[in-house]
Amino acid sequence: MPFISQIQRQTDYNLFPSSTPIVIDNGASYFRIGWAGETDPRVIFRNIVQRPRHKTTGETVTIVGDHDTTLLKYFDCTRSGPRSAFDSNVVYQFEIMEYILDFAFDRLGANGSEIDHPVLITECVCNPVHSRSKMAELLFETYGVPSVAFGVDAAFSYKYNQQYGICNKDGLAICPGFSTTHVIPFVEGEPVYRGSCRTNIGGYHITDYLKQLLSLKHPQHMTKLTWEKVEDLKMEHCYIAPDYFSEAQLFQKGTKEAEHKTRCWQLPWVPPPTEEPPSEEEIARKAAIKERQGQRLREMAEAKRSSRINELENQIHGLEFLLQQLEQVEENDIAAFLSDTGYVSRQEIESTLVKLTQSLRKAKGERKVEQAELEKTDASMNEKYPLIHIPDNMLSLEQLKEKRRQIFLKTTTEGRQRAKQKRVEEELEQEKKNQEEEERRLENPELYVEQMRAKYKELSEKIDQRKRLKTNGNHTNGNNTSGGVGRGERLNAAQRERMRLLTTAAFDRGKGEDTFGAKDEDWQLYKLMSRDNDDDDEEMDENEAELARISARLQEVDPTFVPKQESGPTQSAAEIPRVRPLTKEDFQIVLGVERFRCPEILFRPNWVGIDQVGLDEMTGVSIRRLPTKDEDLEQRLTSSIFMTGGCCLFPGMSERLEAGIRMIRPCGAPIKVVRALDPVLDAWRGASIYAAKLQFPQQTFSRMDYYEKGEDWLRRYQLQYTL
Repeated sequence: MPFISQIQRQTDYNLFPSSTPIVIDNGASYFRIGWAGETDPRVIFRNIVQRPRHKTTGETVTIVGDHDTTLLKYFDCTRSGPRSAFDSNVVYQFEIMEYILDFAFDRLGANGSEIDHPVLITECVCNPVHSRSKMAELLFETYGVPSVAFGVDAAFSYKYNQQYGICNKDGLAICPGFSTTHVIPFVEGEPVYRGSCRTNIGGYHITDYLKQLLSLKHPQHMTKLTWEKVEDLKMEHCYIAPDYFSEAQLFQKGTKEAEHKTRCWQLPWVPPPTEEPPSEEEIARKAAIKERQGQRLREMAEAKRSSRINELENQIHGLEFLLQQLEQVEENDIAAFLSDTGYVSRQEIESTLVKLTQSLRKAKGERKVEQAELEKTDASMNEKYPLIHIPDNMLSLEQLKEKRRQIFLKTTTEGRQRAKQKRVEEELEQEKKNQEEEERRLENPELYVEQMRAKYKELSEKIDQRKRLKTNGNHTNGNNTSGGVGRGERLNAAQRERMRLLTTAAFDRGKGEDTFGAKDEDWQLYKLMSRDNDDDDEEMDENEAELARISARLQEVDPTFVPKQESGPTQSAAEIPRVRPLTKEDFQIVLGVERFRCPEILFRPNWVGIDQVGLDEMTGVSIRRLPTKDEDLEQRLTSSIFMTGGCCLFPGMSERLEAGIRMIRPCGAPIKVVRALDPVLDAWRGASIYAAKLQFPQQTFSRMDYYEKGEDWLRRYQLQYTL
């Protein structure tokens, strides 16, 4: 509705005399207020109240009706949801109702606390006396209205459409509202409330059901499925199916008609930037950058190596000079001479000199140690361990202990030297292989990359096959016919042999006398059982190391190479998570069967846990409740079935309702279903025309009547719709 300033609203309010009634359609969904005699209400808003807190000041404010989304950034609405004054279709929260009436009268233009106009307000069918009494008390004592009249919204809509010939004097009014659905029979233009019936199903339940289905279907977009948006989707896309099960079969078969009936709501989505494969120029540029980086690293390594060589040469020259000085020092003065140098003996200086010489040759790239150096090392070791070659019978007890210690130290030192020499040889062999690979790459780069990729693929498949065999036993297809994998099926040949030996030994020890260990070959069993000759695991480790080396090499020479995702030994290929980029379809809310499944609960309330009859059966219940059984009257009622209310706007509602009523009525009975001119506003328009009549003041009760007659008079109060 267009914005009207407060001054303009007050000016318009003062133009109406105090005898002009104010008409209020107090619906459970929307609140409408205006002046009697006008065609449209002045103010329309949602009949809800929200009390959020300001994020900065913490002050609680009251928001009535639809809140402005731009204001949400200033208020915390998470702790205070929208509240309604209605329980089902009956007003019971009059504190909230007071906020709503304050807002409505303010928007109508009232500039004081007193409302000096009569009020006609709608209510539900057979409204409880307590609710009517509280509403009258609120209007009389809080706002000071002179008189009040209560009427049923469906009856006003029926009378309004009767003037235009839409319905007859005798008929049935079906009003599927926001939270309830009513059926009211009309005889001679007056409602017969004794024949009315109600079902607790309405537009609220359809929206809630649609929200649940869409949230289950698209859980990643639950924050987008707000109540207001789902309400809009319901009114825009939902319809009533003529035959629910036939319509559901269309979607189950996936026919073209079902695709045509499917609707899609596109959420905001920004396509990710497309990553084009690198061009040859880009690959060449990256290779040149990598080559420059490698050259810079090599230069840094060379500078570091030169610095290291100079440092080692200086240390060697210092030790050689120290040895030359020791030759001029007498034997008794050596300890005093070496006290300031940090060394204890000549042997320690010579051992350190040998180590530094080896480190210098290693830094210079000289891997092979000359025989003279080896002999010199052996001589130094002989000097360091002098008791090794002396027979035991020539040594004392203390010397024997020292000899054993020297033998242990010499053996350990020799073992470390052998391991070091082995590593040096392996490094030389690896460097040789790397040089050969580099030569092959420079000769034909494309062929080299292709061969490396083929080898990478072969090793990957081999490792995956071994992992599957280890997991599934001997079943190479990954399927275990016995339904499970036992421990024996997961063991390789060597492990099964050790298990057999253990079983045999345990079985033999239980027979007669235990003579195990009497023979030397019995102890060979322990060697076999303790030996860890798991050749498969060793080969698998070698393959994995080679695979890692090839992967690293491919990443260096081929920018387009992407290594394979590693998977655990017990994880099959189907369990590997696959992550794909989000597309436009991932940000779409698709409405298929939900379009007609949700409104179907009007005819099948048991789908949402409400054990009551649907709209079509309610007509039969209402006719059976009439005080008199007259076939002619029943035919007149079914020949003018009038629909009003927001849920009547669903396409296909009239046809489906007529088909359902025809199934419960006798064959050949006249059935005609019509819809109101405007199912949403006709109730207010009918009340506006009724309040504008001259006889309207006679149908109201004043504030004095309320104080004198009290609640009992409200119990007997009933509006006469035919004036």
